[in-house]
Amino acid sequence: MPETNQNRRMDDKIKYEMEFPIQASPSLLYNYIATPSGLSEWYADNVNSRGELFTFIWNGSEEKAKLVSKKTGERIKFRWLADEDTPYYFELRIQVDEITKDVSIMVTDFADEDEIEEGKMLWENMMSDLKQVLGSV
Repeated sequence: MPETNQNRRMDDKIKYEMEFPIQASPSLLYNYIATPSGLSEWYADNVNSRGELFTFIWNGSEEKAKLVSKKTGERIKFRWLADEDTPYYFELRIQVDEITKDVSIMVTDFADEDEIEEGKMLWENMMSDLKQVLGSV
């Protein structure tokens, strides 16, 4: 009889992280990852916020996310309302190498096992868009 992992449910998502080097100042970068106007330049067609609730609009459809936490100049974390009662979130974190001063964005996200590659490709495309907006290509 094959052994099964009873702790893992079929709907469990897997956490993944990605690093994207970006040539931009951390303060400028933070405006692009943490404000509706900045996010609408690269992440979605339009982004609105009311308090901690952010509405992301793509091709006429919208998704809502709650701002879970942020540290000014450093990181922002959202949870999709569809994932409200779960531990899942996505986080954008600015990382500066202490020695070289190179700047990167660290992305943390969750996806179903069969959707991780698609999720990574999506982030790569969005970061490419962000780099173009910043003139960092």
